[in-house]
Parts: sequence; C-alpha cells; structure tokens
Amino acid sequence: MAVAARALDAGPAAQAGRTAGWADGRTAVSKRYTIVTGGPGSGKTSLLEALADQGLACMPEAGRAIIRDQVAIGGSALPWIDREAFAAQMLGWELRSWHEAEQHTGPVLFDRGIPDVIGYLQLCGLAVPAHLWRAAGHFRYHPRVFIAPFWPEIFAQDAERKQSPAEAEATHRAMMGVYGKLGYELVPLPLASVARRAGFVRDRLPLI
Repeated sequence: MAVAARALDAGPAAQAGRTAGWADGRTAVSKRYTIVTGGPGSGKTSLLEALADQGLACMPEAGRAIIRDQVAIGGSALPWIDREAFAAQMLGWELRSWHEAEQHTGPVLFDRGIPDVIGYLQLCGLAVPAHLWRAAGHFRYHPRVFIAPFWPEIFAQDAERKQSPAEAEATHRAMMGVYGKLGYELVPLPLASVARRAGFVRDRLPLI
C-alpha cells in the first residue's frame, strides 16, 4: 500500500460505522478465516507463500495484483494517481476473497483483509465511507489477527512497493489501530526466519 503517513482518524463516523456493524444481527463471522496484516516489506507475503507450500489455503494480497493490472491496462486506480479508486478496488477484491474462501473446509489465511482498506484510507487522510465500515462489521474474520512488525533489516522497495521506511512503519501503526478498534486481538509475529514464523502461525491457528 502506498500511503502518506497520517494520524489515524477516530472520528464519530468511524464509531457509528463500527457500532452499526457489531449491532447488526446479520453479521457474518467466519472463525476459519485468519488475517496476516502489517506494513509493507515486513515479510508477511513470504510467510504466507511458505504456509501455502505446506498445504494451507491462502488468499493473496489485493494491493500488488491491482497495481499490476492497472499498470498493464493504463488504468488510474493506483495509489499514486487515485487513492480512493484504488481503495474501492481493494474492497472489491477483499469481498470476493472472503466469499471464495468458503470453498475451503479448513483454516484459510488472508494476506490482509477488509480492515486494511480502512487503515489505508485513514493513512491517506481520506474519509472512510459508511459502507466500508459496514463491510468490516459484516464480513468478519477470526478474532485473532497476526501482525508483522516493521522490520528495517528486511524492508526493501521495488516497482510496486514505493513506500519509504517511515511510511511502512506508519502503516503498521495504522493497522494496529484499526484492527484493535474493530475488536480483533493482535498477535505480533516474531522477528525470525520464515520457517520459524510459519511454525508460530501454525501453532496458533484455530482448530476446525
């Protein structure tokens, strides 16, 4: 996610959206769905690739795929052109991933989730629309969320990851804030090898 570091918005609209989502009796909750979130360049995607190689179902990250597709077609839904359009694309991706995961019978790991879109907009200083708060309230995940801390030693930029280290660290703080406000329990990943991280996650996955 390409963002400018901004303070997390905790205004009344956010509170109203969260309350509406939690109070809604139709709220869909899947305790089989576990999110791995964090700032860019923190090793979460490498971790999920390793877990997928071990046979676990994993849903890929929205941001990179959307950037590749938009660049390929000359589109404008890019974080350096139209951040709101980029966020809308990410929300659509995450909703589709949530439903596609229903085909799996065991635990499913997600490389980010719907709350990440909220965090992205807040970091950009943009308003979070009410329907996005409703989506975060209605399409829930397992209450335990793994978060990859900012790790300067492994952080690197590339063609799709243009954020600075400061922006990556700000993203981590934003995700801590938004997931906490949505009632999730955050479990930091250890600053360790991919293999050790994979074992850490597997030991803590929900028993289905």
